[in-house]
Amino acid sequence: MGRSFADIPAQLDKLAQRSMYRRRKVIESRQGRELIIDGRRLLNFCSNDYLGLAGDKRVAEAFKAGADRWGVGSGASHLVCGHTSAHHELEEALAAFTGRPRALFFSSGYAANLGVINALVGSRDRVYEDRLNHASLLDGGWISRAQFGWYEHCDATDLQQQLQAGASDDCRQLVVSDGVFSMDGDICPLEDLSAVTSGHNAWLMIDDAHGFGVLGNRGQGLVDPARFGVNDVPVLMATLGKALGTSGAFVAGDEDLIEFLIQRARNYIYTTALPAAVAVATLKSLEIVAEEDWRRSHLEQLIQRFRSGAEQQGLNLLPSETAIQPVIIGEAAQTVAVSQALETRGFLITAIRPPTVPQGTARLRITLTAAHTEADIDMLLQVLAEVLDDVAATGTDD
Repeated sequence: MGRSFADIPAQLDKLAQRSMYRRRKVIESRQGRELIIDGRRLLNFCSNDYLGLAGDKRVAEAFKAGADRWGVGSGASHLVCGHTSAHHELEEALAAFTGRPRALFFSSGYAANLGVINALVGSRDRVYEDRLNHASLLDGGWISRAQFGWYEHCDATDLQQQLQAGASDDCRQLVVSDGVFSMDGDICPLEDLSAVTSGHNAWLMIDDAHGFGVLGNRGQGLVDPARFGVNDVPVLMATLGKALGTSGAFVAGDEDLIEFLIQRARNYIYTTALPAAVAVATLKSLEIVAEEDWRRSHLEQLIQRFRSGAEQQGLNLLPSETAIQPVIIGEAAQTVAVSQALETRGFLITAIRPPTVPQGTARLRITLTAAHTEADIDMLLQVLAEVLDDVAATGTDD
């Protein structure tokens, strides 16, 4: 007699007791600097809308025009009858923007990462992943049935040793890393990873979800085509729902890679295409990203202002120079208490807890966007200091 599912309520109770229970918030406004939740207006410091484009009227108008032209559904997968000229135009624009021969439009970053890794490696192969990679990259490696190896966070020397030990004539080796790590905000050692992988006949795959649109010349991302060619990073993935403010993801590379993914990436083959209106809106967003460099400059100034103020207050920051600025609290219960106290003061900042981050490193994942002002940063720092003092004085039971 097999194990039943009757213990699910008990498992939910345990999550709640350990301050690990997650609850959704119902948003009552468009994405932006402020959000309305339960009728209250909160200053939003937990969005990945880094350039403030999710609520941009120009992007919204493009989406409306796309819906008028193409309707609101794609009807089928890209390989059946869902691939419109709007999808195709977006792929060509993304390829040109990233300096690569071709790009392939996926429904989400999660789908892209699973689809690509599963297409490229199998049970005879090896995949090596940074210990702090995003869940979608880890899941892709595990599901592929390839021999899975961790390397220490951002440690190219450890990676090189593992590649040397695992090399064989009939084994493909794929190295996978986030570009900007989503929970710590630090950046992978891209040049070192590229040198190590090319020296061992391995391929490097970079997930630039949190760098694309924000970093590099005109927002081309961490894998800036002015510095890195296709051979340096054969597989580039980036999402469109963060800095570009729309939805979906893409993979860019050479002709053979993209054709191979069209034939073999199950997450692409068997998924209904995103509405063509999303592609139309993303084309407009891509144009804005390239032309409005002030957004990146303003964001950089806000990052420096926040870090300077936080360091003066002695906050437990991680060494991040990106828009992701985690403040480590430690225990889950205390982190939730700080997050809730901030919300009562008008600030929306999510408490990030295990298993998303390692045990004992629960944190406030503060994200800054080009929509914020210097006054917003100053208010955040002031209230954050007051709330941390109050919670520390009150104490919480974990």
